[in-house]
Amino acid sequence: MDLCNQRAPLGRPSRRDALRFASSGFGLLALSGVAAGARRVTAALGDGTPGPHFAPRAKRVIFLCMGGAPSHVDTFDHKPELAGRNGATLSGVRRGAKLLASPFKFTPSGRSGLMISELFPELAGHADKLCLLRGMHTEVPVHAAATTHMHTGSFQFVRPSLGSWSLYGLGTENDNLPGFVTINPPTGGGGAQNYGSAFLPATYQGLRIGLARSGRNRLGAAQTPVEDIANPRQSSKLQRKQLDLVKKLNGEYDRREKGSDEIEAVIESYELAFRMQSELPDLLDLSKENQKTLDMYGIGQEETDRFGRQCLIARHLAESGVRFIEIGAGGWDHHRNLRAELTQSCRGIDRPIAALLQDLAQRRMLDDTLVIWGGEFGRTPYAQGTDGRDHNHRGFTTWMAGGGVKGGLSYGGTDENGIEAVSGRMSIHDWHATILHLMGLDHERLTFPHAGRDFRLTDVHGVVAKDILA
Repeated sequence: MDLCNQRAPLGRPSRRDALRFASSGFGLLALSGVAAGARRVTAALGDGTPGPHFAPRAKRVIFLCMGGAPSHVDTFDHKPELAGRNGATLSGVRRGAKLLASPFKFTPSGRSGLMISELFPELAGHADKLCLLRGMHTEVPVHAAATTHMHTGSFQFVRPSLGSWSLYGLGTENDNLPGFVTINPPTGGGGAQNYGSAFLPATYQGLRIGLARSGRNRLGAAQTPVEDIANPRQSSKLQRKQLDLVKKLNGEYDRREKGSDEIEAVIESYELAFRMQSELPDLLDLSKENQKTLDMYGIGQEETDRFGRQCLIARHLAESGVRFIEIGAGGWDHHRNLRAELTQSCRGIDRPIAALLQDLAQRRMLDDTLVIWGGEFGRTPYAQGTDGRDHNHRGFTTWMAGGGVKGGLSYGGTDENGIEAVSGRMSIHDWHATILHLMGLDHERLTFPHAGRDFRLTDVHGVVAKDILA
């Protein structure tokens, strides 16, 4: 419906009419995580009270989303058999395809001896914090559908995202900040659906923050300033006057007739957006960080500057009570030039992720922060061309750290070639169920009534991987 082309009703407009026709939808509803709204969780827990179903191990989640599907057999799924079978022709799953041994060395890391690729020298130093989930599998080998499935549990229908379900179940910890933030989310594969709230109230949608590429810093590396969220046309004083006027109209309307929950939600979102403008910019500002911290995250160095900023901002948000934080790094779709491009992709994230884990641990936050790394699927152990790998949804690796999972653990695995998950198999529904469990939420009880039935993130599936729980 085109609200912009509608005419306002004749006569004296009501407050509802004024809001409806003047706002054209109130884009600020997408600011997400509105605290007061997030605290009004009634359907989530069944008894009308917000909070977890049981004692949570993780208070918050930081999801490191690698768009494009990283190659598991070159990063975290060591397959020594491939070296001896390099060039061998396959039969069955991909008749005629030739196996491609990983060009990268794997070495035992940490006291646990986890086998990690040389592509992650910094992260390997934190091997004892990692829980490698090597038995992952998903339903489709197509980027768009698999990305949406990974975020929402469905690749066929519009469903609320994992972050939205988390916020719906637990609420936010800071009334002045959104409870769910996504920094540089995947641009393809569902777009805003990946951080959308679908049929959940709009207050549970993720706030999207972008990092613009502009300018160069004193070291010559590309700067990545955060997009300005301030109102470009109105001062804080003027905005406050407008909000006070809306409050006055609101009170007059309530005295005349019963109020509208939808309108109240819109007004509430304006209040939150106003408060957010005073607190959120400070969390996105890295200029006050000391040089040691900036160096630790690789900020100021061309390869790591962009993702390093995202990781440090994620730590700021986590410290300040944001419930679910996602940060994205694309460019993992290596159909060709695997050696050079995978090396470049890993260099861009290795130091920042290692710094994030170290920083959280030093601040005693890692124990109750669940850090997740992964892409929408993996890649084939057989070659595409001479130096590339195709999509593989039948087996791949993600990992978790902190937040109640066992560190230094390899859980599940693929066959000897890395084609298919054969042990410790974990579907996307199982993965979601396990994440919610670590946050103190029973995925079977976290429901929302819609279209005549109760919906949940995991649909009618999902088994918690209890063997990885600390």
